[in-house]
Order: sequence, then structure tokens, then C-alpha cells
Amino acid sequence: MILVEKKRIQDIPVLHIAKQSQFSDRMPLIVFLHGFTSTKERNMHYAYLYAEKGFRVIMPEAKYHGTRSEGLSETELGFRFWEIVITSIEELSSIRTELVDEGLVDPSRIGVAGTSMGGITTLGAMAKYDWIKAGVSLMGNPSFEQFALWQLNEMEKRNVNINLSKEEISELLNQLKQYDLSQQPEKLNKRPLLFWHGRMDPVVPYESAYHFYEQTRKNYVGTKGMLEFITDEHAGHNVSNAGVEASAEWFAKHI
Repeated sequence: MILVEKKRIQDIPVLHIAKQSQFSDRMPLIVFLHGFTSTKERNMHYAYLYAEKGFRVIMPEAKYHGTRSEGLSETELGFRFWEIVITSIEELSSIRTELVDEGLVDPSRIGVAGTSMGGITTLGAMAKYDWIKAGVSLMGNPSFEQFALWQLNEMEKRNVNINLSKEEISELLNQLKQYDLSQQPEKLNKRPLLFWHGRMDPVVPYESAYHFYEQTRKNYVGTKGMLEFITDEHAGHNVSNAGVEASAEWFAKHI
């Protein structure tokens, strides 16, 4: 039986999922991060698969989402996109610390995964934390600065009033650099990383993630199977069942 517990970790609302028989044991951990405008509950199929494979799973609620909602419109949320991503990256440290201190998690066996905004957050977290043993980015983008500029350009095309000065944009881009894996790929240090992306994705462009993968492969020479990219030729911004299952298999293999 799989148990699901609603709890808070230092004021972060999370779902805590694991097999009933192992719920109090010291276990490997997967933190799964949901996408933009989604909620933790809408990704339970990932948690179930991971828990079935013997992982403890934590699914945090992103800032301004779900039970942390402040009633913002999608446009207003869009302007806070990078604030949400950075907050989620920083909160991973609190989640890890509390669970390790409680004796529930093996600190040497922690993985992070996410879809879309959650995949982007995963890649930023791998740039910041060397304790993440393996990652899975589903429809993510490691090029924070480049993607932020692309988002601003897309807003301009839609005649959205950005209402940011050049100085504010420059400050944001500088803030993002420390999490931008494309500018510091050596931070991966040959850790297992799986990308899944639909070639037709209109929300998080496929090309940027695949270009990073191609450029980073040279850093993984002699580590066969540690860096992989799954392309779904027909998918848009939606992970296939095969992609969900591949993420579970990745963690079973590498954690």
C-alpha cells in the first residue's frame, strides 16, 4: 500500500508519499517539482511510480500555486516566473535538511525531477547543489538567461506590457546566472541526468535543451548511460506515459 501524507516542511506545503511498510525507514528520496500553473496533486502518477520502486517522494507546492495561491492571474504569475523558480531551488535545501535530520532520508541517495517549470528548477538546482545524485528534466531548459530573454521577446510579440526597466531586466539576468547550467556545465560533474522533451513543444523550446545536451556530452566521455536525451518527435508540451515511466526507471537505475 502507498501512503500519501499532507504536511509542511518549514512552511512549505508538500505531499509525502512512500510505501506503508517503509514509511518510517531511512530511504532514498525523490523530490518532484510541478509545472507552471499546476499543483502538486496533479502529478501523483509520478509519485506512485517512484514510491512503487522504493523511493520516498516529496512533492512541494511552488510559490503562488495551489495551497500557496494568492489569487494571481496567469499573466501576473508569468511576471513572477523566475521568482518562483529561484524560491523552489532555495527551498530544496530546507526539504533535504529536515528529512535527513529526521532520519527518513539517505543523504547520499537524493534525486530531483520536474515537468516544465519544475524541469527548469531541477536543472537550476543541479547547478547549485552537489548533493543531488541524479536528475530528470521533463520539458525543462538549462539556459536560464537565454530562456528569460526568449520569454520577454514572446511577451513583446503578444503586446504584453512588460513594465520592467532595462536595469531591472539586467538585474534579473545577473541573478539567474548562478543557476544557469548552460554557463557552468562542469557543475554537473558527470552526475546522471535525463532529459525528456517533445520536439513540437511551443512553451519551452526543444532546441535549447537538446543543444545543451549535445554540447555537454563531451564532459561525459567514459560514463556511458549517465547523460541521456529522449526526444518525442510528435509531442508538444505534454509528457507521454513512456516519458513518465522512463523517469522512474532512470532513478531506479541511478539512485
